[in-house]
Amino acid sequence: QVQLVESGGGLVQAGGSLRLSCAGSGRTFNSNTMGWFRQAPGKEREFVAAISWDGGKIYAASVKGRFTISRHNAENTVYLQMNSLKPEDTAVYYCAADLRKWGTIRDRRDEYEIWGQGTQVTVSS
Repeated sequence: QVQLVESGGGLVQAGGSLRLSCAGSGRTFNSNTMGWFRQAPGKEREFVAAISWDGGKIYAASVKGRFTISRHNAENTVYLQMNSLKPEDTAVYYCAADLRKWGTIRDRRDEYEIWGQGTQVTVSS
């Protein structure tokens, strides 16, 4: 069974840091773009960051300079380092995989076919 499992969420004070992990299983994702999205209560799921198969990265304007996406292909894992967290970063964070091999990095959620179950991040003020 192909799946993505996120971990690392939790409660943190404003200004703090968290590191999210997304572990893939059932297949390798080394040739795929991987993305992070988030969904706050009452809002649509929005793009956060993505990393391509060759290491290219893109970020949402709201997190650029504070969040860093990375991948460890040998471990089939993607990470999201989140620094200088703000209360508005509170959301459920989802990892996703674009199944096109060697594809162009994208920020649209409908370009991603496989999704994890999400991990809650809560930032207190």
